[in-house]
Amino acid sequence: MAVKPNILFILSDQHRYDCIGSSRDYPVKTPNLDRLADDGIRFTNAYTPIPLCCPARQSLLSGVRPESFESFWNADLVPNKELEPTAYTWPKELRDSGYRTGYVGKWHVNQDYSPAFYGFDDYVGEHDYRLHRQEAYPEAEFTNGYIGEVDRVALQDTRTHWLASRAVELVEQYTAEDKPWHIRLDFPEPHLPCQPHQSYLDLYEGEVIPEWRSFSETFLNKPYIQKQQLLNWRIEDYTWQDWEPIVRRYYAIISQMDAAIGMVLDKLRELGIEDNTIVVYTSDHGDLCGGHRMMDKHYILYDDVVRVPFIMKYPRSIHTGQTSEQFVYNLLDLPPTLLQLTGLPAKAFFHGQSLVPLFEGDPPEDWRTEVISTYNGQQFGLFNQRMIRSSHWKYIWNLTDIDELYDLLNDPDELTNVIGEKEYEETLSELRQKLYAELKQHQDPFLRLDYWLKGQLSEGRKLSARA
Repeated sequence: MAVKPNILFILSDQHRYDCIGSSRDYPVKTPNLDRLADDGIRFTNAYTPIPLCCPARQSLLSGVRPESFESFWNADLVPNKELEPTAYTWPKELRDSGYRTGYVGKWHVNQDYSPAFYGFDDYVGEHDYRLHRQEAYPEAEFTNGYIGEVDRVALQDTRTHWLASRAVELVEQYTAEDKPWHIRLDFPEPHLPCQPHQSYLDLYEGEVIPEWRSFSETFLNKPYIQKQQLLNWRIEDYTWQDWEPIVRRYYAIISQMDAAIGMVLDKLRELGIEDNTIVVYTSDHGDLCGGHRMMDKHYILYDDVVRVPFIMKYPRSIHTGQTSEQFVYNLLDLPPTLLQLTGLPAKAFFHGQSLVPLFEGDPPEDWRTEVISTYNGQQFGLFNQRMIRSSHWKYIWNLTDIDELYDLLNDPDELTNVIGEKEYEETLSELRQKLYAELKQHQDPFLRLDYWLKGQLSEGRKLSARA
């Protein structure tokens, strides 16, 4: 019988797709993620099904879109249906098939139930880190709010390195037990506020931090709520001079997290198990961090927040250093992929599809040509959106404001909304029809009563400009 592979699954929080060294886009230093990409496959068109922490993590565990079981928001801020502990999760399947399973870091799936109820034997969470920090550094407090600042504790006691050390301990423990294992390491970084150790901020000393290409946003012909977001965060007058130190700290905390990831990868090599360990790195969603002059991830479905870094290393494949440009869902496609690689069948109800055919660089002819992401609002009010994106177009259905349509070949930074322009009517109709079909298939609650909202998509009965 073949030895089943281990699975090291690393998930970060709010890591932009273009802030990784191997993207060769912005000057972010991530040598460990880069070497992972050199040894595996990097998906350049990976998208989250929803750019919000709690629903995204629930979707990952269950293999289906969060709206299909009525999870819309982060339940610690707005009352919300959460993934029940009795629900199906693929880590339960791994555990039932003989895997040891451990979870380290951010949870944010259910406020009342820990990872132990969702398929994990061991759990070390953020609360454990907080207790450690309070005991070791009772006077260490952060005072600069969401803008971020330097973390003054010893590097080994920063959250990134402390969590990575706990993951290393689980790797050692499970490997000694001589059973296949699945360890999930969830970093709360680089979610704002960014609080890097000085040594990683020093990496960018003297470095020019370029403006995001979307920073010239004017909000002309955009839904009003985007400009309102600036007022909510009190950043309407921020120039790049104001944003530059914030973005510099964002770069620095990514590099610090990358170093922590290197600690775990080095342990795999030291124990001689890297050739039998699947390694996955991705993020629940991205971050504006000044992109489109905005903060965090609210009220928008720009690529800044829905497109994510996604790297996978499967050492039994002879192909290394691959790049796939196919459209994939990082959180929906991983459940069927990992089950297949461990010899377990995928579930018929999964909303994603296995990525295994892409490892060989020869995708099936019927591989998807569009991706769909959704958003339902959060901190500052509810604002429902549904997006469909192809290589050429992005259409966003804003249920309570004008829609958005972007010609990505000519406007890759999504600065010009061409909704309502006559020359794009046929394209718009086609995108609306495709969006409707998939939302309906995946039980989107806004289409359960077709007669209220169907006409906006199927008949184009939607205002294209404000009166």
